[in-house]
Amino acid sequence: MKLFPKMPVIAAVAARIALATALAVPAQVSTIAPAAAQERVSLVRDAEIEALVRDYARPIFKAAGLSKSGIEIILVNDPSFNAFVAGRRMFINTGALMTAETPNEIIGVIAHEAGHIAGGHQERLRDQLARAQTMAIVASLLGIGATVAGAATGSREAAQAGTGIALGGAEVARRSLLSYQRTEETTADIAALQYLNATGQSAQGMLKTFQRFASALALTGTRVDPYQISHPMPRDRIANLTETAQKSQNFDKKDPAALQLRHDMMRAKIAAFTGDQGATSRMFRGNSSPLPGQYGDAISTYLYGNPATALKKADALLKTQPQNPYFMELRGDVLMKANKPRDAAEAYARAVKADPAKSGIIQIGYGKALLAAGDQKSVEAAVLALKKGIDRDRENPDAYMPLSQAYGRLGQIGEAELAAAEGNYYSGNYLDAKVFAARAQQKLKSGSPGWVRAQDIINYKDTSKRRK
Repeated sequence: MKLFPKMPVIAAVAARIALATALAVPAQVSTIAPAAAQERVSLVRDAEIEALVRDYARPIFKAAGLSKSGIEIILVNDPSFNAFVAGRRMFINTGALMTAETPNEIIGVIAHEAGHIAGGHQERLRDQLARAQTMAIVASLLGIGATVAGAATGSREAAQAGTGIALGGAEVARRSLLSYQRTEETTADIAALQYLNATGQSAQGMLKTFQRFASALALTGTRVDPYQISHPMPRDRIANLTETAQKSQNFDKKDPAALQLRHDMMRAKIAAFTGDQGATSRMFRGNSSPLPGQYGDAISTYLYGNPATALKKADALLKTQPQNPYFMELRGDVLMKANKPRDAAEAYARAVKADPAKSGIIQIGYGKALLAAGDQKSVEAAVLALKKGIDRDRENPDAYMPLSQAYGRLGQIGEAELAAAEGNYYSGNYLDAKVFAARAQQKLKSGSPGWVRAQDIINYKDTSKRRK
């Protein structure tokens, strides 16, 4: 599991103020934001978690007519229970994955977000934002005119009325936008029920999510004006959905045991990487299967303990599931930490072969281990492994710096500079990316694919600065 620092993610303002809290406890929205912006979020990359979440999403996307839409699911390193969509990307917080006790809860979240995408809510929300901005601007201009007129005539009342017009117009625009957002949330809830029923799955997980939010809101003791929030109140959502959900023949269906185990393994991994050393033992105390707790313990030992002990625990896991690619990957991680790159490369190679999802992440780990081995043959193999990983996962910045180092050791400086440019580009360090790209062009043949790619990076326009 790899935690990345905050990285840029292009997103419409729809994601920022309407969908960024798509399943969160309602929060007040006090301003109308600009038409578009670029957000930075802290991302998580992990082959096991990504494969599981894609398995959750696949039937839902098919039911929603999104199978061929290229929807990308991205994991956000955030402890809150939240999910949102931006364009063709669906973002799910690690907090949601770790908190959800069953696969069905996360599948309900995905179904809701799929409802937003299939319904074209982001595009329509942009139109609503433009309309709301226009309303606010017109009201502001009318108010300014009245204020100026009042000042010119010496009428204090007229000037105050002008100020009231401006403020009142902005408030009307804001409430109109919030009302529209609540309608879209309700529509996405209904769509989610349809997708769940079409795929033979229960809506209990989605209802449990809303119940969790209702309990959290009640515990705060906060009085919330339902007309001042962008989402329906959790209790209202439960009331609106429960009767329909209970009519489904799938309502009492439980998640398959094998899927539940994968879900628990995922929760153990997230808890181990993001919590303290006792997080997994607390989470799975009394669990019917000991494996998730053992997995979390092995990861915690890898992170905080002795590599030799961690290796023993990884090997114990492999005895229970000899073909589990993620146990093999953990073994490779432990061996890398123990400074045994050749042994680690063997473990990663086994993981790559066993991985049904063909994740670029494990492939990149294999390439990094080969590079660390250091001899000429291993470095040459590292280039091939890393390039294969990039072919599967082009935007993963974790691949490019080791590829740059490998090229450098082989004396291929132009390729090394280009790999460094790519790594900085996908990390959002655009200025450094342009510097490396310019240096790469000096060493690459003019017009070659590498030279052209370097030019693309040089020509890239950085739109990450937020509008004020």
